[in-house]
Amino acid sequence: MELIHFALNLITLAVSGNMNMVGYGLAAIGPGVGIGLIFAAYIQGTARQPEAQGRLQVIAFIGFALAEALAIIGIGLAFAL
Repeated sequence: MELIHFALNLITLAVSGNMNMVGYGLAAIGPGVGIGLIFAAYIQGTARQPEAQGRLQVIAFIGFALAEALAIIGIGLAFAL
């Protein structure tokens, strides 16, 4: 009887861990879309005003870092929980 409970607990832990990764996969869509929008705006801004490329590049990389930080925090929480 204890062996059955142990097996069920093991299966429950495995499913719980897998669901964390599914949740993270769905949550990673947000930062992915955000990064795409950031660089789309950067490319469009550079095409309209090439002389502003240096300033826009700095802003784009700061936005990229902030959006990517959300994804990194998400993967940390997925493994921690």
